[in-house]
Amino acid sequence: MLIVKTPSTPQEWEQYYNLRFTVLREPWGQLKGSEVLKDEDQADHVMIVDTDTNQIVGVARMQTNTPTQGQVRCVAVSPNVQGKGVGKLLMKYLEEFAQEKGIKEIVLDARENAVRFYKSIGYVIFEDSYLLFGEIQHYKMRKEFVMSNL
Repeated sequence: MLIVKTPSTPQEWEQYYNLRFTVLREPWGQLKGSEVLKDEDQADHVMIVDTDTNQIVGVARMQTNTPTQGQVRCVAVSPNVQGKGVGKLLMKYLEEFAQEKGIKEIVLDARENAVRFYKSIGYVIFEDSYLLFGEIQHYKMRKEFVMSNL
């Protein structure tokens, strides 16, 4: 079973950052520690834990850029569970969390190989972004939320 939670123990934080390093940094020869950003304490963090194996299989963070805009960064899903709904579960949680905070749109910089995934859950490209490590094209994407007046 998969559960969504915020990392809280030193062991969970270690596994959280290790997954980010393994998926997002190590394949491009980046140093251990490069997966930790300087503003981690200003972001909301989420992880997916597989309770059958007690392993963290997905991680992401969201920062608040303005009172109405959030930015998702550092989304990483363990390669052995990619395509099995972990990314959708992470994003669903962050989108609901954002809306509860009054955020009207989420922006993100998607790696080229993730664009199709983000499009499938309602994000649209609004401009090219940067080239990471000299080879990974990113695209700025956004999803706007319609707020109900209940």
